[in-house]
Amino acid sequence: MLSTLLAFLGACTLIAASPGPSTVLIIKQSLHSRRSGLLTVLGNETGVFVWGVVAALGLTALLAASELAYDVMRIVGAVVLVGFGVQALRQARRGKGEAADGRESGGRTGWAAYRGGLLLNLANPKAAVFAMSFLPQFVPRGAPHLPAMVGLAALWAVYEVGYYGLYVWFVGRMRTVLSRAGVRRRLEQVSGGVLLLLGVRLALES
Repeated sequence: MLSTLLAFLGACTLIAASPGPSTVLIIKQSLHSRRSGLLTVLGNETGVFVWGVVAALGLTALLAASELAYDVMRIVGAVVLVGFGVQALRQARRGKGEAADGRESGGRTGWAAYRGGLLLNLANPKAAVFAMSFLPQFVPRGAPHLPAMVGLAALWAVYEVGYYGLYVWFVGRMRTVLSRAGVRRRLEQVSGGVLLLLGVRLALES
């Protein structure tokens, strides 16, 4: 049981360490404030848990089996990614300075940051299919399938909150440097470009 748990946490670490749209969005939001970054993390991990529960119920098998359902989700996910990318590029183009920086962190609601992380995860069909293939590998032999899968999904989400929380902390520590207008603008451009490209790639995938 302990070896299985350690193997599961090791796999979770490798998954979280793999760069993806969620990582980009978390870092981008952390540039505004630690609160925005942490709430984005919580939104993303809510999505992870939801997909884990859906996988436990066997519903993601329907998504994987239906080409139409998968394609619809893929297009929706691409639109969401492109939307986030365009938003970041527009923010970079406006070239907000330190004064506007304060407005951003103060005006941005916690719900908006949380919703962004949740939406990005739930709009990704790969996350759904991955949860279906990943979690069952770590269900202990003889354990009830549904409770074990839900428990693993919860552990996965909680573990990633801690992992991505380190990203938020690091960006916060570097905030003095990263908040400079030129640096901030460049990071917004990079994150926006990455999200835009990921969205285009997802749309063009067969």
